[in-house]
Order: sequence, then C-alpha cells, then structure tokens
Amino acid sequence: MKKTILAALFAAVAFPAMAQVPAALPDADPALWVVKDEDTTIYLFGTVHAFHGKKEWFNDEVKAAYDQSKEVVFEAKMPDPAKVQALVMDKAVDKSGKTLTAKLAPEKARKLAAELGAVGAPANALDRFEPWFASNQLAMIRFARKGITPDKGSEMILKAAAEKDGKTVGEVESIEWQLDLFDSLPADLQLKMLGEYLDEGDKADTVIATMMDSWASGDVDRLAAVMNEGMLKTPELRKALFTDRNARWAEWIDARLDKPGTVFMAVGAGHLGGKDSVQQLLAKKGIKAERVKS
Repeated sequence: MKKTILAALFAAVAFPAMAQVPAALPDADPALWVVKDEDTTIYLFGTVHAFHGKKEWFNDEVKAAYDQSKEVVFEAKMPDPAKVQALVMDKAVDKSGKTLTAKLAPEKARKLAAELGAVGAPANALDRFEPWFASNQLAMIRFARKGITPDKGSEMILKAAAEKDGKTVGEVESIEWQLDLFDSLPADLQLKMLGEYLDEGDKADTVIATMMDSWASGDVDRLAAVMNEGMLKTPELRKALFTDRNARWAEWIDARLDKPGTVFMAVGAGHLGGKDSVQQLLAKKGIKAERVKS
C-alpha cells in the first residue's frame, strides 16, 4: 500500500529523478562452520533450498566467508531448465500405467485432491507421476503459497553471485544422482512418504514457519529436529536421504583437505544438525568443525 501511495504522489508531482533506496531488511544469522588445516579452509554453510526473502542473510560472516573463497560447492549444480525437465520426465513419470490416485487408499486420494484443489489444480494433476515426485510437488506448492520460493533460496542467490564473481562452482552430488536416489526408493516407501505428508497437511504451515525461523536464527538442531520428526516412522528414508549422504559429504571434506585452497561449501542446513550431522561424522575422523560466531 505504501508503494501504491508513493507511486501516486510521484505521478502527480514533477519531482526531479532520483534513485529509490530499498528498505533495509531484518538481519538473519544462519549457521556457518569452518574446517581447516595448514593450507586448506572449508566453510560449511547450511542452506535452505527456498526462502521468503523477508530477511537479509547474505552478509556479515557468511558474505565474508564467501568472499574469501575461490570455490563454491553445492549439493548439486542445477543444469539448464530443458535438461531438468527431460530428467524429470525420465525419472518421475510412472511407466507402469497405474495412476497415482489408484495407488492410494480412498481417504488419501481425497486428501490429495483437496491439496491440489486448493491451488485450482484438478484432482488427477499428478496421476502420471511417482509418489516421491508428488510429495515433492505438494511441498513446493505449499511453500509457494507462503511466498517461499527457490529463487529466494540460498542456492540460487549463491549460484548467481558465484557466476557473477567468476568463482569455480562444484558439486558433491548431481541433479541426476539426486533424482536417481528418489526414483530408487521402494514403491511402498514412496507411498508411505506421500501418505504421511497428506495426513499431516494441517500441521504443515506451522512446520514451515518453524523451519524458516530456525534457519534464520542459526538454530540448526531445532531445524533438524523438525525435519526429522516426520521421518521417525520411516528410518530407512532418513538413512537414505540424510545419514548416508552426510557420510559421503564428510568423506568429501576429508579428501578436500588434502588440496590447498579456500572453499565455500553450501549444503542443506538439515544435514548440519542433530544426530549423524556432517560435523559429528567429521569429528569421528578427528576433524574439527568450528562454529563461526555471528
């Protein structure tokens, strides 16, 4: 409304042209660690893949660590949209011919239709896809309805900055590897994951708000607890999505310490808190990850 009023005033009065100064955003302090030896420094930054953009986080110690780094490493480098679409169509489309709705119990099918109907989509909008992809899309829809989108997330902002600044960009996985990981989950586990999401949909808004607040305040243990709460009933899913990957990333950090340089490693903040976090697995190797003070 303020912008509308100001626009009307400027339209009515011929003021001299002047640059608009954006309002300062409240400060956020997401968590950052550093791992180092004699000739190598690795900053370990916990990201959120989508954000609301209402707080400024790419500043202070995070920006200083990024500026010092010659290399920025993500979970996965996002390829061009056409390649992503081709990968999704290859991995996410169910080729069995059985619709998603037909795989669900009637109660779950009704909840799925309600979730889709809330955004004006038909009940069969996700029928062609496997359950893991449907879970992902439903979560993204709910996040988007709260104004939380990937373009405001940590990875997109860091990627744009790294490309602009000419930094080396690397990855510890790949988008193909991640899609394969979900695609390889047993069918019953995928359906269980989707069913639990649909059953707890009424709690989702509270969970999302807690996740955003926990990340912005640097409380990764709280963030991890919220994320892991939904996986208590599916330990095999947590093992595949968190524990096993954390172990591989810890191995990557251990190996990277053998090569001189300064690296800014940006991975999901949920992997940096709670049981079997990357830092805990590094500690078992005798490698210390020290929290950078905000």
